[in-house]
Amino acid sequence: MEYRTLGKTDLQVSALGLGGASLGSVYGPVDEAAAIRAVHAAFDLGINYVDTSPYYGLTRAEEMLGKALRGVPRDRYYLATKVGRYGVDEFDFSAARTRASVEESLRRLGVDYVDVIQAHDIEFGSLNQVVEETLPALGEVQRQGKARFIGITGFPLKIFRTVLDRAEADTVLTYCHYTLWDTSAAQLLPYLEAKRMGVINASALGMGLLSNHGPQPWHPASEEIKTTCARAVAHARARGADAATLAVQFAVAEPRFHTMLVGTASAEEVQRNVRAVDLPLDAGLLEEVRAILTPICNQSWPVGRPENS
Repeated sequence: MEYRTLGKTDLQVSALGLGGASLGSVYGPVDEAAAIRAVHAAFDLGINYVDTSPYYGLTRAEEMLGKALRGVPRDRYYLATKVGRYGVDEFDFSAARTRASVEESLRRLGVDYVDVIQAHDIEFGSLNQVVEETLPALGEVQRQGKARFIGITGFPLKIFRTVLDRAEADTVLTYCHYTLWDTSAAQLLPYLEAKRMGVINASALGMGLLSNHGPQPWHPASEEIKTTCARAVAHARARGADAATLAVQFAVAEPRFHTMLVGTASAEEVQRNVRAVDLPLDAGLLEEVRAILTPICNQSWPVGRPENS
């Protein structure tokens, strides 16, 4: 496993990280014992960065992860969670709720501190409030020793400049914007590098679009994106390959993303993903798949408040 320095922090994070949404049954039912095995398998294979949120499974992911972390030495992993999003349409970026949320997460996770605390999906809130209220509250949490570093997460890329031009943070998490068809996040990397931000990339499979089982019914992508991705997946399969593996390899190969989160609650999938990053990337297949995806190049979908998306 390759390790990279997470921006201006001192965290040496694995190039492949574990996303916690699957632990909350976001992508289908999850057996508790299997989920715990997946977390332990990740640690055994060198993954040391785990990201979760109270929103995932409506606290179930944090509770499940807390069970998996019991008995695991605290210096064996870096742990990130979030504040601000608590349901599909439930957002609260106020200082009071931010402080309370951190305490609740620490209890569910069974730890005294998290390594990274992040404002979650800030495009659904007032960015002024995030700058003036949420991040200062997280600063208090940091000074109390309950979090080591502070971050922001979201989908529309423009929100990061809007906030970071006015406030200090240590990390950003972007998702679905560095995939086999959408590499628009690369345009933001020079700005983030200049600020020495830790950059976390997630959803290289586009929240299931490039997986063999396909996206969940709730996926917000257009039918054009869904059908084009399905054609790319089918082409890779016909070539005896796996589009998901190709997507993971492609994303991890960009070193300016310090860790790339893959969400799974399966030990077998963890093992496949770790093996994938050690395999040589098939340049010919990559060219073929990206050619199929050309009609949807850098296409995504609207997320958050209109003024933020």
